Amino acid sequence: MTTHSIDFRVYYEDTDAGGVVYHARYFAFAERARTEAIRSLGMAASDLIHDYGLAFVLRNATIDFRAPFRLDDILTVKTRLTDQGAASCRLDQGIYHGEDLFVHIDVRLACIRVADGKAARFPPPWRALLARLADETPGARQAGSGR
Repeated sequence: MTTHSIDFRVYYEDTDAGGVVYHARYFAFAERARTEAIRSLGMAASDLIHDYGLAFVLRNATIDFRAPFRLDDILTVKTRLTDQGAASCRLDQGIYHGEDLFVHIDVRLACIRVADGKAARFPPPWRALLARLADETPGARQAGSGR
């Protein structure tokens, strides 16, 4: 599979008093994009809980702000798997305005047992599903001065 891509519009609720997207909202856009990337492959994140008693949790996220989004902008979140371990995975998420990369998020997710919160291996069907998010050709243009 190629990189998963999804668009979102920036609403008032996403912005600060100046009409610029509030920094924490980028994590919400990225979370929605990860959920939809998994759903696009044929499973829902809730299936992992119901079928195996396991869940994804955010272990680490690093964000690099390059340019701001503003009210009414359309942003595109592109998600791809960059690394997969037995009980964790790493995802690269770029948030674009057109072809320009405005925000980059490096995310590490862990798989845990819901019952006790301890790390657990991804079940084989989920390992295969996540592997389909891998993409060897990321490429991104830096945000420029114009939009």
